Amino acid sequence: MTACATEAAAEGEATEEPRRGPATAGPDGAAPGALTLTADGSYAARLAGTGEAHYVERWTLGGPEPYAVPLPLDQPEEAHTAVQPLADGRVLVVRRAAGRSLFSLLYPTGPATGQVHLGAVTGPVVLLPPCPDGVRAYALTPGAHATGVWLVAGGAPGPQRVAVVPGRCSGGAWLDRAGRMLALDRRLPEGGPVKAVSVDLARGGEVAPLLQIAESSDDRLLLADPDSGLIVVRSDAPAPGRDRLGWGVLGSLEPVRFPESLRLPDAVVTPFALQPGQALAPEDCALAVRIDGASGSWVGAWSPAARRLHQLAPPEGWLAGTGSWGRDGRLHLPYTTGQVPCGVAHASREETFGLGGGRGGAPATAGPAAAAGAASGASAGTAPTPCAAGASPGASGVGGAGGPGRAEAGAAGACRPVPLQQAPLTGRVMHG
Repeated sequence: MTACATEAAAEGEATEEPRRGPATAGPDGAAPGALTLTADGSYAARLAGTGEAHYVERWTLGGPEPYAVPLPLDQPEEAHTAVQPLADGRVLVVRRAAGRSLFSLLYPTGPATGQVHLGAVTGPVVLLPPCPDGVRAYALTPGAHATGVWLVAGGAPGPQRVAVVPGRCSGGAWLDRAGRMLALDRRLPEGGPVKAVSVDLARGGEVAPLLQIAESSDDRLLLADPDSGLIVVRSDAPAPGRDRLGWGVLGSLEPVRFPESLRLPDAVVTPFALQPGQALAPEDCALAVRIDGASGSWVGAWSPAARRLHQLAPPEGWLAGTGSWGRDGRLHLPYTTGQVPCGVAHASREETFGLGGGRGGAPATAGPAAAAGAASGASAGTAPTPCAAGASPGASGVGGAGGPGRAEAGAAGACRPVPLQQAPLTGRVMHG
């Protein structure tokens, strides 16, 4: 039985299934040159440079103006080096040598770069998303029969294996602010579909089911917001073999919904940021997505309440697939150009979703070209005209009815989500 609901598209929106594009992530879980942000958005890091002259670059985003600090060493970094910023401004670096993964912390020391070696793990690793506390960093060592979860920074000296999860795991999303409950996408050693599970790192890696939408469906968790409980999933439960984006609420008795508005013809939609701070209001939590079409990559903004995908023109030089929502409802998009090596464009929640639920036009700061491409009914394969660097991208918006409510919270400090196949609602189609 499939415990899911399909939400019909708003009038004028496309309903075709998008083609799935090739993966852009490297073996360490990040695309070359990609920018990784801390959970609070105060710092970011990437592997910069051209050709074989790669170096680590840290971005400071928490001050009045963003700026970048290069962290070069005597030898250039390899192209497959992985980086992750910490909340204290240091940058975790993962290098490969002689069949091992080597961990170090880099930090600026005046004109030079300081480095602290943390130890090594045998075999390749995949960094998990930045921990919510900004102090610790974790990595996976996937295997055919089991996957290790390693604390590689912020703990005792040297990497520590804190959990072993049966099966081959991938993905990763944090379900609480303490960095205790981790969601992973797992395929069991004997095969079968991929299912998201929760791993309690405070209880030795205790594993519990998280997503079980249909018995044979692949159910992956992409993003989770601990404040509102909103989760974003990718599953082929509505149509076997064809992945769809859906949303649900941790602890809710309602099923996962699969909105038609998150499907675009001839384009791939990839979620990358959820708005924090919307406690007890998951339907108001904003989602930012990357849209890849024939003419390039641009931004989309969506929420369960609005139920429309608003296509936004990104700033010139946007580091595609990177950005964050502030608690004030502003979307922050980092970009880099020849004139601005480290910049962040902003769009407020009001600019993104409109005021009072009305159908407003794009704000004046976006310009007429951006306003023309902002409506969700625009051609999915054609990107909106980019904003000038530093300008706020805009879009029209419409309010809507709220989605499923959230159940009462469980024990403090440990989110115990209900496996979503237990939802009583099946096959309902929402029109609007």
